[in-house]
Amino acid sequence: MKFFLLPKERRELEKKVELVGNVLTNLYGPDKLILKAAKVEALKLIQSEKLEEKVLGFQKIVFEDPSLNRVPASGELSEILEKIEDQIADILARRTVEEDLERKVERKMQERHEEYLDEIRRQVLKENGNVENAQTLKKLAHLEKLEETKIAATAMSFLRPQSFSEIVGQERAIRALLAKLSSPFPQHILLYGPPGVGKTTAARLCLEEAKKRKGSPFAPDAPFIEVDGTTLRWDPREVTNPLLGSVHDPIYQGARRDLAETGVPEPKLGLVTEAHGGILFIDEIGELDPLLQNKLLKVLEDKRVFFDSAYYDPDDPNVPKYIKKIFEEGAPADFILIGATTRSPEEINPALRSRCAEIFFEPLGPVEIKEIVLNAAQKLNVKLAPNVPELIAGYTVEGRKAVNILADGYAVARFKNPDAGNLTITVDDILEVVSVSRITPNNLVKGSDTYEIGKVFGLGVYQYLGSVLEIEGIAFDAKTPGRGTVRFNDTAGSMAKDSVFNALSSIRKITGLDPQNYDLHVNVIGGGNIDGPSAGAALFLVMYSAITKTPLRQDIAITGEISVHGRIKPVGGIPEKIYGAKQAGINTVLIPHDNLKDVPRGLLGIKVVPVKTVEEVVEIATQKPLFNSGANTLTTRAV
Repeated sequence: MKFFLLPKERRELEKKVELVGNVLTNLYGPDKLILKAAKVEALKLIQSEKLEEKVLGFQKIVFEDPSLNRVPASGELSEILEKIEDQIADILARRTVEEDLERKVERKMQERHEEYLDEIRRQVLKENGNVENAQTLKKLAHLEKLEETKIAATAMSFLRPQSFSEIVGQERAIRALLAKLSSPFPQHILLYGPPGVGKTTAARLCLEEAKKRKGSPFAPDAPFIEVDGTTLRWDPREVTNPLLGSVHDPIYQGARRDLAETGVPEPKLGLVTEAHGGILFIDEIGELDPLLQNKLLKVLEDKRVFFDSAYYDPDDPNVPKYIKKIFEEGAPADFILIGATTRSPEEINPALRSRCAEIFFEPLGPVEIKEIVLNAAQKLNVKLAPNVPELIAGYTVEGRKAVNILADGYAVARFKNPDAGNLTITVDDILEVVSVSRITPNNLVKGSDTYEIGKVFGLGVYQYLGSVLEIEGIAFDAKTPGRGTVRFNDTAGSMAKDSVFNALSSIRKITGLDPQNYDLHVNVIGGGNIDGPSAGAALFLVMYSAITKTPLRQDIAITGEISVHGRIKPVGGIPEKIYGAKQAGINTVLIPHDNLKDVPRGLLGIKVVPVKTVEEVVEIATQKPLFNSGANTLTTRAV
């Protein structure tokens, strides 16, 4: 059965065949195309006027098959042209890859050639004379002269704590750290806490003390290797890895010359091997590259570092014994890891946390900051005018920052009185420092013994630092009863906004008043983003006060999630929040009853009151019972 093409279909096929011919001409070039056609006996075919013969010729060229001799029928042309087009596409793709590879090979060959020439030049220079010349010797003499010049130690190095007694406010943390390091079976440890509270110094001193303890696994010369996780970087190609170590290959990475000449790779040991038998302290471990953390976990498990290189040949007689030992057995890395971080535990790699004991360093309060300032002043051998320690404590909660401010005040005082024998740092000196450095007071919010309507102190926490949130509210009668509105900070988190509606339900339950009859405006002064439900109890109290016109004490602060039934639910960050309240001059802190176990021991000067319901909250905040609903008996607990 013969198949005939319609004129229109034939014209379309002719265009397609012409296009294929043009593509082949561009792909191979006219001369090469003729040679390829002659090779597969297709030259006459591609020059034929018959469409079917041309397609057969293209088919023989593209598939490089001279055995194809059957002229296709008209009905087969479309299908054969599609196969030819697919084959041309594959040829083009292969050609692109090949050209790219050729360029890379050419570039590599050029680089190797230049490296070879450089090596020849260096060898010729070395053979022709001494490596030293007048210019290099002059630079060496200048460098040695520089080494003879010393300036005074920095204030921070001079004032750094040298004993446990100088680390203020961290007795419990130091005791826990020392106990874990002195054990015959010491643990890897994670230290949490705010910056500048003595985590690094405590770790270093605890190792020195542990060396003296009977049964300690640490030898007298056990190393303390310190590194900063924020600056510890590595190359994913393993060209360099200062933490774990790397291999310098003889061609690419410049192994030692005597090894490179014999084609032997050279392992470079890292900090984990330097710390073998001692402590590897990684500050800000939460900032360490995640992939590097995973590699570190492997080392903690194996207590060794293993190296690999395509250039290593175990049968090569040129390989030194120490290199063979490293490649075949790995390098020793049996150490105790201590990681310090200002991040919360939830932000740390779970696999890392599971291998480590965890110790929390406490935030510093005004009393501790004042003690640090007085100790530093004694080291500097200067006197402090009255109120200077209190002034510095009002500007920071970090021991390191407090010492910095004092050192800057010392510089100002010394500049004003260069010849003074008994130098005194005054309040004006400190005020000049904080003014020039743009340091703001740590707590602008202060508690008082007054009462106010529609104002309450909530509590927040950010990276182990507690703070007081000043929340205010006002209520107006709605223009249309039952159609009141509630306005709350746009910057507040969604969970905090949900707490507003939970609080309104509780207000309606205990007062019988319908909050929809009021237009309520609640504001967190400063526009803070309240991330989470922990301000629920405070939001309830401020809206209750605004609606009922009830004055509230201004010497208390409250934290806790609120349910629609008016129950106070537990929240996180209780120790930090209590410290923050204390710094703001708050006398009493209301916390959820279920958080009672989280209250830090030994904290003086503040009362912590556990509460279960909003009725208890109102009773304490107003200092008088307002309901006859059989409210729970109030239990206070001074700590």
